[in-house]
Amino acid sequence: MTQDIPAAPQGAAAPVALVTAGASGVGRAIAKAYYDAGWAVHVCDVDERALTDFLEAYPGSGARRADVSDPAAAECVVKEVLASYGRLDALVNNAGIAGPTGPVEDLDADSFRQCLDVNLVGAFNFIKHAARAMKEAGSGSIINIASNAALFGFPYRTPYAASKWALIGLTKTLAMELGPYGVRVNAICPGSVEGPRIEGVIVREAASRGVSPDAVRRTYEGQSSMQTFVRAEDVANMCTFLSSKGGERISGQSIAVDGHTESLSFPVK
Repeated sequence: MTQDIPAAPQGAAAPVALVTAGASGVGRAIAKAYYDAGWAVHVCDVDERALTDFLEAYPGSGARRADVSDPAAAECVVKEVLASYGRLDALVNNAGIAGPTGPVEDLDADSFRQCLDVNLVGAFNFIKHAARAMKEAGSGSIINIASNAALFGFPYRTPYAASKWALIGLTKTLAMELGPYGVRVNAICPGSVEGPRIEGVIVREAASRGVSPDAVRRTYEGQSSMQTFVRAEDVANMCTFLSSKGGERISGQSIAVDGHTESLSFPVK
């Protein structure tokens, strides 16, 4: 269920962006980029403290506590945005979880399903309601934050990779379905984004494979031609571009922001 967070929305004259999981991490960087560009910004997140901090940092924004995998919560958030601002110009489906790490035979169905519920079904829950408003307006930008794991096989990360590949299918299909109404749908496929989340993934990967975290980190960094992690700001900048006039003819694309991933392979024995 959702919980109200006090907010003072900006006026409806500015274009409006809704960012899921937008109160911290990559989502916050995305929300900040829209805010700095003069957009009205509304975020949802499961972290109430992060939401409060976000509103203090970006006055005039809106926020709501919501679990994206809850269809009722998603509907409530979108309705709140439309009621507060009278429009919705960009939806960024950023919410996602890493899912379990390990050999496929050791994974359990509940953890697999939970990963898909957040990463894939969560995006659908928001698009379902945002699409109606955007079709009526005759314009809009929907951006699904996928992963370079949507472009390669990813050993030991089966549910995560499956959810992100499915997100590309959702993106391609909805670009076709919504394009005639002036609504564009794209996916951004980041590489490993520097920060606490990838560090947690590295620790779990190391434990699963029986190697050191430093060895896993070197492997991740070596997977791209530029041999580095990307920054949250790199992803945010692509979002605002795709939602701008400069991106108004870009749709149905899976755009890598990853320093050119060469492979996600690990030794499997």
